[in-house]
Amino acid sequence: MNFDKQQIEHHTLNPQSASNLSHVTKSLPMMEGITPRWLLNFLPWVSVEAGIYRVNKIKKHDIFPEAIRFDNNNLAINSNQMSQIPFLKNMNPEIMDNISSMFTKKEFDSGNMISEAEAEAKELMIVAKGKIEVTTIGLSGERLNVDILSTGDYTNLDAFVNNSKRPIYIKALTPCTLFCLERKAFDKYFENSPNSKQEYNNALENWLEQKKSFTENGEKLIDIKSCKMGEYEIPETYPDYEEHPREYMLHVVHTILKTHSHITDIFNSPINQIDQQIRLTIEAIRERQEWELINNKDFGLINNVSPIMKVYSPDSAPTPDAMDELLSKVWKKPAFFLAHPKAIAAFGRECTKRGVPPATANMYGSPFITWRGVPIVPCDKLMVNGSCKANSGHGATNILLMRVGEKEQGVIGLHQPGIPNETSIPSLSMNFAGIDNRGISSYILSMYFSAAVLTNDAIGMLENIEVGKYYE
Repeated sequence: MNFDKQQIEHHTLNPQSASNLSHVTKSLPMMEGITPRWLLNFLPWVSVEAGIYRVNKIKKHDIFPEAIRFDNNNLAINSNQMSQIPFLKNMNPEIMDNISSMFTKKEFDSGNMISEAEAEAKELMIVAKGKIEVTTIGLSGERLNVDILSTGDYTNLDAFVNNSKRPIYIKALTPCTLFCLERKAFDKYFENSPNSKQEYNNALENWLEQKKSFTENGEKLIDIKSCKMGEYEIPETYPDYEEHPREYMLHVVHTILKTHSHITDIFNSPINQIDQQIRLTIEAIRERQEWELINNKDFGLINNVSPIMKVYSPDSAPTPDAMDELLSKVWKKPAFFLAHPKAIAAFGRECTKRGVPPATANMYGSPFITWRGVPIVPCDKLMVNGSCKANSGHGATNILLMRVGEKEQGVIGLHQPGIPNETSIPSLSMNFAGIDNRGISSYILSMYFSAAVLTNDAIGMLENIEVGKYYE
């Protein structure tokens, strides 16, 4: 039998009708883009007086090898690249052109042996693209890791100029392009050109002599003497400073928030509309602030890692060994690692495979994975495959490790508290910009900040690690 819905007899009041007489409990507006922004909490913030922070340093001399810069659209060796090699930079450009013409371009697939049990001085190899592993034989006959070289790096310069006979093995870890200079061709060129040979010898002798007066990072040694009590000639010395130190000017992230008077007049209870509009806008500004601290082309942490402070994993996974190597770079009071959540998960899988699960520590009311007692702080602003969104589950990213604070000559955040119309957040101002003839109010919100790496060894990076590696 069919009954008309309108004829169904109710014994109580319909809940839908009853709800018309009740109050609805409302939440504040939710925003999925809000993250913990741990970097803003872990980073010490230093106040600047007038928007500029100058980093004064001991003067450095470029007598030690640095990465060679290549044009990705045109992989070639010329005098510009040669001038980046310390003992060649002051030589005649014609000689450098002749040397660059002797390089041979070679390409290798991943896993190929490039050199096997050859003398270290046999060839000078410059990595134009890709990644290679250099190993040697230890005193007990075991294979020892020497280095992992990536784009812009080159094999041992000291070994090449000193004609070292130590045997090395070089393997391509990825598809790579190398420029190789054979020792025989190098020596033959100077044998046939006595004038060039003399200039080369002078440049080399000057370089080797300079190295004795400087530390490994290029700072001039402060001359001191240690001896027994007695009458000795005391050395004279002084610390020299950079003549043109780097200055960091505060960066600004800002926007204009617009609200209509109708909204704030009528729909303002029980939740204040303008307060919520401002709150959500500030959340977005602070998310962008954290992104800039990491990725900004000028002061972003990723772009201020010295080439000598970069570490590469042989199999591109964030292994415990690679994390230990990173710790060996930033060994002076490391404060924390910074990694994308997917990189932390990948590191966890590597630890599980090896049976060394990392310990956890509670800070700021949340648990953090640690390695060797150093917390690994999650941050989704470290990009995976060039994007903050890593929904595919695989790709390459970087892990940072830093020492922080002015006292420790580490990494610091910069801001300027006390600016006009400052909100409860230091260095973030909100200025009322008036109401137009449509009844729309405007508020200008501006956040002023920057970051500074006080010394090169304050930050290191495990570069191009894969996050999609799983095990059975």
